[in-house]
Amino acid sequence: MSELKRFGVSIEAELLARFDQLNEGIYNNRSEAIRDLIRDKLITKEKENSQENVVGTITLIYNFKQPGLTDKMYQLQHDYHCLFKTNLHLHLNHKFCLEVIVVEGLQNKLTKISERLIALKGVKHGKLTVTKVNES
Repeated sequence: MSELKRFGVSIEAELLARFDQLNEGIYNNRSEAIRDLIRDKLITKEKENSQENVVGTITLIYNFKQPGLTDKMYQLQHDYHCLFKTNLHLHLNHKFCLEVIVVEGLQNKLTKISERLIALKGVKHGKLTVTKVNES
């Protein structure tokens, strides 16, 4: 484990109260919550390097009654099969489905393929979420 450093932070009382309320029952203390925020920010910045290998998910909510949509979705996944690891499919109601696709590969490739999936007619909402896997 690395050495811990202590530092002071000046923050408005109302902002701190809202932060504490947001994290109540999630973190044991403020330090853990702040460390998590810092890690998230660092990962976000590191992801901007498009040549980084990342792992994550593409989440899609889509209208399965949209003609040809599932064929187009599956064709893209077959065309880039090395990026797609597995998926979870749920029927939300008589019209919409949720697809969670686990992906791994270069950030720039995953961004491009997820944008193509999200842009398909009939996709109501989509999001690519990735993280870098490292030793620290």
